[in-house]
Amino acid sequence: MTLRFAYNTNGAANHRLDDAIDMIKGAGYDGVALTLDIHHLDPFAEGWATEAGRVASRLEKLELGSVIETGARFLLDPRAKHEPTLVTADASARARRVGFLKRAIDIGAMLHSEAVSFWAGVPRPGVDPAEARGWLVEGLTEVVAYAAEKGVVPCLEPEPGMLIETLDDFAALEVGGLRLALDTGHCLVTGERDPAAAVHEFAGRIGTVAIEDMKRGEHIHLPFGEGDMDVPGILEALEAIRYDKLICVELSRESHRADAMIPASLEYLRSCRRDGPPLPDDQETRRQ
Repeated sequence: MTLRFAYNTNGAANHRLDDAIDMIKGAGYDGVALTLDIHHLDPFAEGWATEAGRVASRLEKLELGSVIETGARFLLDPRAKHEPTLVTADASARARRVGFLKRAIDIGAMLHSEAVSFWAGVPRPGVDPAEARGWLVEGLTEVVAYAAEKGVVPCLEPEPGMLIETLDDFAALEVGGLRLALDTGHCLVTGERDPAAAVHEFAGRIGTVAIEDMKRGEHIHLPFGEGDMDVPGILEALEAIRYDKLICVELSRESHRADAMIPASLEYLRSCRRDGPPLPDDQETRRQ
C-alpha cells in the first residue's frame, strides 16, 4: 500500500498559511497538519468561520487532506505557554480550553479533517494528580461527545511531562470514543516502547500519527537522520497494519528553514525504506 504524508504548519510558522500550504503541495505531500494559531487560521479571530471556509476550499482544490492540531503555545494565554489546559485548577480556565477544542472540532468538520489532536496538560505544583485526572476525564468526555456530534475523530496525544505521558497512561483512560494521537518520537523520549511495536500494539485505536527524528530521552523534534529513530521500521509497521491516514511530519523547531525542510523531509521518507536506496553510512550504523 502507499503511505500518505502531511507536513505540520507549525514547522512553517515564519510563512503565511497560504504560502506554507503551497510549499507542502509543491513538495508532493498528501495533506496538511494544521496547527491553529494566531497567524495560521486563528480560531478566535472575528472572521474565523469565513477563513476556515476559505482554507477548506483551498485544500479541496489542491486535493490535500488535513489533520487539525491544537498545540499552539500562546493562543489562550499570552503570558503562560500552553495554559490553560484540561488539568488547570481553575474551572473557568479549563472551560476555556474545552471551548477551544470544540472550536478546533468545528474547524475540523469544515475542513473534512481526518482527526483533531490535543493533549492533557501539565498539572501545576500543588495540584493533586488524582483530582487533575478527574478534571481531565470530565473535559475529555465533553470534547469527545461534541466531536461525535460533528462527525470528527478526537485524538489524545500522550506528551512527555504531561499528566498523560505514556501509552499506558492513555490506555488507562476510560473515555469511550477517544482515539490515540501517536507521536512515534515520544516513545523514544519516555523509553516506554519501541515505536514500531507501539504501532502494532495500538493499531486498533490510532486516530492520527506524527513522525520526526528524536534522540533517546530527549524531547527535541529533529530532522530525519539526526536522531535515533528507526524510521523505516515505523513505516513498515504502519504498512503492516494497513494504516491509510495521514502521517504528519512535525518539525516546529525548523520553521526558520521550512523552505528546505518541507521537501527534504518527504524525500527522506520516500527513500529511506529498507528495500529502497542504501542509506548513508552514519544512518545505517544508527539503525543497526
